[in-house]
Amino acid sequence: MRGLLISIVKVAVVAYLGYTILLMVVQRRMLFPGTARVPGRDRSAAVPPGVQRVWLDQPAGPVEAWYMASTRHEGPGPALVFAHGNAELIDDWTPLAELTGIGVSVLLVEFPGYGHSSGAPSRRSIGEAFSAGYDWLVARADVDPERVVVMGRSIGGGVATDLAASRPVRALILQSTFTSLSSLAWESFRAPGFLLRDRFDNEAVLRSFVGPVLLMHGRRDEVIAVRHARRLAAVSPGAEVIEWDCGHNDCPPDWHAFIADVKNFLAAHGVIRDTGGGGEGP
Repeated sequence: MRGLLISIVKVAVVAYLGYTILLMVVQRRMLFPGTARVPGRDRSAAVPPGVQRVWLDQPAGPVEAWYMASTRHEGPGPALVFAHGNAELIDDWTPLAELTGIGVSVLLVEFPGYGHSSGAPSRRSIGEAFSAGYDWLVARADVDPERVVVMGRSIGGGVATDLAASRPVRALILQSTFTSLSSLAWESFRAPGFLLRDRFDNEAVLRSFVGPVLLMHGRRDEVIAVRHARRLAAVSPGAEVIEWDCGHNDCPPDWHAFIADVKNFLAAHGVIRDTGGGGEGP
């Protein structure tokens, strides 16, 4: 009987080792599946009206970004840098242009290897692209470098906190994101964190981030449980938490309410001067 138990344990150990090796090999394809969403690299493709296309020079080739300028013309104003989820593109987030009406310019930075951008996605390459996008943004005459907000959704939450750790950021908005990729890997796949090549750690950044934080999450999130948002709030005193009745990919359930929540947060912390009247106050 003892010999049988030992044999079963050995088989289980070998099977788990094989499983973890497989995860090591395919982890980036699992983490960044959006690389296959847009075939080719047609950089002549048109952009939506009101969007300025920017090419950020990177070691592996140019990375695309879309800039939507504030429709208010009252001197340098606030700006928001947005990082999308792992199976999305900047094309999916042009509705954020609604923020330009209240005086907030918006920069959507693509992940390397996604859409029309060159390179391959990784924590390092994405971080370099977003740092370049941030630097391009704050050099603009119409942007106030002291009122730059960073927002990230899902994996983009890790990108956002990485940027906040390396560049001056006025505030952070994190939607449907995790405490750390290591904890999520263990929860979802029973994979030990040391096997990860891209170790985004939002909790570590929030422990030292001194600016205001808005956490937005679906109570029924089946990919990243809402307890991640609650844990992030626990390590970030004063963080505001908004929980919606939704899952992961159907959030936010009400776009207008989402935009209103963002506006109210920005106004409450002095990034914009009011949320009424369609723009910033005088």
